Amino acid sequence: MAFEAFETFEELRGTIRGRVLTPGDADFEQAAAPWNTAVAQRPAVVVEAADAQDVAAVVRFARAAGRFVITQPTGHGATDAIEDAILLRTGLLNSVSIDPEARMARVGAGANWGQVQTAAAAHGLAGLSGSNPVVGVTGYTLGGGVGWFGRKYGWASNAVRAFEIVNAEGEQVRVTADKDPELLWALCGGGGDFGVVTALEFELFPVPRVYGGRVTWPGARLYEVWDLFRQLTSHAPDELSVWFQRFQFPQAPEMVAIDIAYLGDPERGRALVAAIDALGGAVADTRAVLSVANLGDITAEPTAPSPSVSRAELLTDLDDATVKVLLGESVAPLLNIQVRHLGGALGLPGAGARGPLPEQYVVYLLGLGLPQLRDAVSAKQNALVEALGAHISGAKPYTFLAPGESVAAAFDARTLERLRVLKRDRDADNVIRANFGVLG
Repeated sequence: MAFEAFETFEELRGTIRGRVLTPGDADFEQAAAPWNTAVAQRPAVVVEAADAQDVAAVVRFARAAGRFVITQPTGHGATDAIEDAILLRTGLLNSVSIDPEARMARVGAGANWGQVQTAAAAHGLAGLSGSNPVVGVTGYTLGGGVGWFGRKYGWASNAVRAFEIVNAEGEQVRVTADKDPELLWALCGGGGDFGVVTALEFELFPVPRVYGGRVTWPGARLYEVWDLFRQLTSHAPDELSVWFQRFQFPQAPEMVAIDIAYLGDPERGRALVAAIDALGGAVADTRAVLSVANLGDITAEPTAPSPSVSRAELLTDLDDATVKVLLGESVAPLLNIQVRHLGGALGLPGAGARGPLPEQYVVYLLGLGLPQLRDAVSAKQNALVEALGAHISGAKPYTFLAPGESVAAAFDARTLERLRVLKRDRDADNVIRANFGVLG
């Protein structure tokens, strides 16, 4: 029977090598759950693709059946706008191949950054990953991707040289600057609305050593540590990234920390952050010479699914009014108030839809997404953002969007319209949809 004639998920089961799970199947709930378990996902079916051929078959099925496909390799970046979707999992497409001579990586859609950095580190190389090793390469890169080396090398999407995708017609195509420059532009930072990625190829960078870690103080040192953060970031070279953290875990005293990652000679890194040692009084200090395979050790973020509510905003400045808002009240009921230093190459024009970021800092507000806490966490986040007022720009990186937010915040009006024109041209029926789609 021709695929186009298939009308039921049972027929889909007999067509692909991977698994097709529907409500009532033993593993459906687990397969449908996102990494952020506070987000409720109710797809019509979950398909775990075994290979690119499976992905193509699923897209053709969706088109013929009048359904749409949302792809989640790892479940990061999920929203609740998934009712009746075909949820496509590409986690099994997790191959990683390193060409050390060409300084290139070819990565399957399901690979995470921990896999890539471990493989690349063996050759003194690194990709432009974020802080958590379990985050998927594909979704992170489609959204631009800003991490520890962004100040030096820019957005992760700028390093991409090719995507292998399944388009809205269910065809497997290779996208490069020579073959389809407009589509490559959109995929490099414009999100996952333009095809289902099955693999990507990107440039690696020489990173023989990293000096990094976290230094933690009691909450009573809050203002001193903040002043230290502003001092360090005021003259930081592009090789140095510094993050400020306020923590308030349940039944525990508030703590404040500085996270650093320096790309280069460790002695030079130590000298650049000598003010940390001059401040003194730290209760913990994990700074060390790291392999890029161990970048996740700096922040030691959770690597297992958990419920959370987050909100991010780009800061226009760190003046006294900003300080009063971010430091003036208790963190609770949030768990974390984080401020990351941006700037450097992130402020330069790139090759893709992810344009330059003029703001120098981003604040990230995180709380537990447990039912009894969600309202209080959201209220605290809203109050902080309202109090910041004109000190936030209203824009935000694509990968920092939270459920309920609009993709319009991630792009200027001209870029968003260009993305929408391309989407309507390549996928007029909106068969392939990102977690945050450009059509709204």
